[in-house]
Amino acid sequence: MSTETVRSWPQIEAVVRTDGSGEVRIDGNVYPVVTGSLEEARIEVLRRVTENAIQVGRPVRASAEGPEGVWKLVVHPDGTVVPEEEGPTPTGATPVVAPEREPDPVQGAGTPGEGTAGAGTPGDTGTADTGTADTETTVPRIPASPPALHDLGPLDPTRRDNSAPNGSGTTGSGTSESPSGPSSSGPSSNGAAPIDTLPGPAGPADHPRPPTHENAPRGAAQDGVLPDDVLYDGARHDGAYPAATQDGAPHTPRNDAGRHSAPPAVVGSAPSAPEGVADWVREEEARGPEAEPGSRTRRAERASFLTQVSVEEPAEQGFRGWLTRMGLPVGPSEAERAERADERDVSQHWPGPRTISIVNGKGGAGKTPSSVLLSAVFAQFGGAGVVAWDNNQTRGTLGWRTEKGPHDATLLDLLPRADHLLGPSAQAADLARYVHHQTRDRYDVLRSKPMAMAHEQRIGQADVDAIHAVLSKYYRLIIIDSGNDESDPMWQRMIDHTDQLVVATTTRDDHAEAGALLLEGLAERDGRSAYLAQQAVVVVSQADQKAPAEEVRKVAAGYEPIAREVVTVPFDPGMVDGHLRYGALRPATRRAWLAAGAAVARGL
Repeated sequence: MSTETVRSWPQIEAVVRTDGSGEVRIDGNVYPVVTGSLEEARIEVLRRVTENAIQVGRPVRASAEGPEGVWKLVVHPDGTVVPEEEGPTPTGATPVVAPEREPDPVQGAGTPGEGTAGAGTPGDTGTADTGTADTETTVPRIPASPPALHDLGPLDPTRRDNSAPNGSGTTGSGTSESPSGPSSSGPSSNGAAPIDTLPGPAGPADHPRPPTHENAPRGAAQDGVLPDDVLYDGARHDGAYPAATQDGAPHTPRNDAGRHSAPPAVVGSAPSAPEGVADWVREEEARGPEAEPGSRTRRAERASFLTQVSVEEPAEQGFRGWLTRMGLPVGPSEAERAERADERDVSQHWPGPRTISIVNGKGGAGKTPSSVLLSAVFAQFGGAGVVAWDNNQTRGTLGWRTEKGPHDATLLDLLPRADHLLGPSAQAADLARYVHHQTRDRYDVLRSKPMAMAHEQRIGQADVDAIHAVLSKYYRLIIIDSGNDESDPMWQRMIDHTDQLVVATTTRDDHAEAGALLLEGLAERDGRSAYLAQQAVVVVSQADQKAPAEEVRKVAAGYEPIAREVVTVPFDPGMVDGHLRYGALRPATRRAWLAAGAAVARGL
């Protein structure tokens, strides 16, 4: 029988699945595995393969298939698992050598000679017969029933020479009892090859763990080199394993937890480091940037038990929503899904405060309605922590379009108290003396004083910094309604604090042109301003009820090349005069402002 046939006996194939099921196939016999988890299935498979290794009295090879792939393994009778590296023996490689035993009392030890196939001399040619060869050398013959021990394959050529003490590279023959009876001469049943003579790991484990003080066995030098002349299972090996016990059984080092510790390193080799069941898939403890793509650890491959599965809620709008209310839940339409996505965008909270500035150099372009309704959208869907600030020295009208609180305070009243509000003794409720809460839309307003002349409420850049610092301490979103004078230091300092720019315009040509010129001017101001202009969101409102839809599309198309996103808002009587409330708008208008808020949120 060929060497390859000898190596492959017994044929063991194992399969484990994520649901805890599996099977072990040993020489055609199938043993089902039923457990509660993947790890339990692996343990059960290992137990069955280990029992087979104990039965034959030597390590056995097994092919294990699981979610990570297929692995070639060598399982020892003590439960130790070593990844197997397959392949033919290179020229000049030292074959596996079993320890010398007493010759069989019935059949003498085989003496390899020219033209014969003696035990331990793979590669020689000769004549195999049921009796003896012409040279009177007993030739081992594989009976119909497999023997208890077989050659485990060639050595890795990178390892140190582990030949027999006489250095001949051959072994004596012995006998062993198999389940079907005595076998012909061959390696002894007690002559299991040392682990260090097995081929090295293959696949993902071809970078084994280096030896350390912790995993080195007893008798190992602390620099990773084992002492020479170590006995293992009765045979002498260079730097292989600790000495055998007195009864001849191999001594397996154990760690403090009672498990088998990792085998020692051999000089000039890269041995694996088995640790029981965990070595079904040997992982590297550290992979460098040069690791091959796709080589992930088991921790990275394992599906987390905490994975959240998003369950879509049934439809709430239109005919689909009616079916849901009638007890026939159906999924939402694409339009409803898009609306829910916009709601999620505006509901986000970001680390640190964000500042949104609403700008246009032309009065009446819709800056104040945009400031009010964007504040309402973010507060309605994202919760508290939103303030609208009227940063205007020339009769800002934000206070006129919003609800008044129980006082008349403006930013002029807040400025003298800025240091106190920034101090450690200040409380969030202290700010209620200076801002006006919108009870329906749930945001606050910091008013200017439109009745005073500009020179009576002149605000400088330092004042803008102080107000912004106070609002940043108490609010997560600051939405600034700006004035019309782009040269005003108050306006320019606002740009320096801005995270997202919004250009408000109507379909009127002068409003649209003023907004475009503002973006072009910011692009030439400095690098940061240029970026704000490039990432700007434009809100085009249909201020004139009689304006054709074509006018809205024309303005929007003109802004698309110079802005990040453009959103159009239809005409709505609720936006013309008086206080602005999000809930008082038509459904189509509310949907448009929600889309505008989502576009802004995507830039934060």
